[in-house]
Amino acid sequence: MPELLIPILLLLSLLLFWLSGRSRKKSALPRGHIIYSDTGLWGKTEKPFFDVETQLTGKPDYLIRQGDMLIPVEVKSHYSPTEPYDSHVMQLMAYCYLLEAANGIPPSHGIIQYRNRSFAVDYGQEQKETLMELLDEIQSSRREKDCSRSHQEAVRCARCGFRDICDQKLI
Repeated sequence: MPELLIPILLLLSLLLFWLSGRSRKKSALPRGHIIYSDTGLWGKTEKPFFDVETQLTGKPDYLIRQGDMLIPVEVKSHYSPTEPYDSHVMQLMAYCYLLEAANGIPPSHGIIQYRNRSFAVDYGQEQKETLMELLDEIQSSRREKDCSRSHQEAVRCARCGFRDICDQKLI
């Protein structure tokens, strides 16, 4: 009976190896070691990153270690647009900034993963400056008494957390 145990264990390990590779391919995550996940699938999620200077906080869906660099990955459940939405890019840039603030090493890029396609988005000084300008604009608008809606998209209004109190909702 022990002579059968070794081939069975070997076959089981090969099956598990194949299933894990298939699962990674299906997730479309890039190569590297997944060191963090905010999906809740691996148990309790880590606390969010926080930057005191900008008051920015957030948690990417995944962090992938590629060599010495950490790459944030943001997963979106819907199909890919032709180009990533600006709001998704800025969300990813915020994660890149938070990683840089936390460990002093800026990622070269981040990844937006849609259901059918992924985009690698560069992160550098220009993107960081654009993010800082956006954060300044957000802080300025918070001080205003009335802040006008910034879009014409009914779907965004339908999903907005301020929908119940908004006097500018589209639907």
